[in-house]
Amino acid sequence: MPKLVTLAFLVLGCAVFCPHPALALVFPAPDPKFVYKDSSGKKQSAEVVDKYYPKKIVQPFAGASQIDPKLRRAASIAEERAHAHSLSKCWHFVKEALVAAGVVKSRPQTTLAKQAGQELVKNYGFKKLPVSNPYEAPVGSVLVYGANRAAGHVEIRTENGFASDFRSKTPSPRPLIGVFAKS
Repeated sequence: MPKLVTLAFLVLGCAVFCPHPALALVFPAPDPKFVYKDSSGKKQSAEVVDKYYPKKIVQPFAGASQIDPKLRRAASIAEERAHAHSLSKCWHFVKEALVAAGVVKSRPQTTLAKQAGQELVKNYGFKKLPVSNPYEAPVGSVLVYGANRAAGHVEIRTENGFASDFRSKTPSPRPLIGVFAKS
């Protein structure tokens, strides 16, 4: 009998002090929403921010009603075809997106990305927008960047950031030549 009591205490002690893997599955995941009551007493919720983006896109649809709707389609095409990292073919990919969306009837001929804005204005009816901050560019607009001794860079503003031959949440660090769109 004493052995049975000792064995019972040993089993109960292990059951109390040893973790049970199955119990971890019982607890639900934390809700990513913060729930509160507003001034009228109505229950409201807000998304919990768990990542910090220093330059978060605040207005992805700024000025969207003033530009050609085909440019929004070009932005989604560019984003779909973009890679995770640069292939150094930004202007090539942007040209293909503009043609595929029907924004331009023929493929632009310039080779350097920094010349894209001039060609789009001269041959395809684009206009330079009075925007100096890439985050304020309307979705679908073409952003052209300069470079002293390089080809430059060109990208299309998307709902989620910027796309050319690669996609990014932040714009190019190069000096912005201009933001171009078609009405």
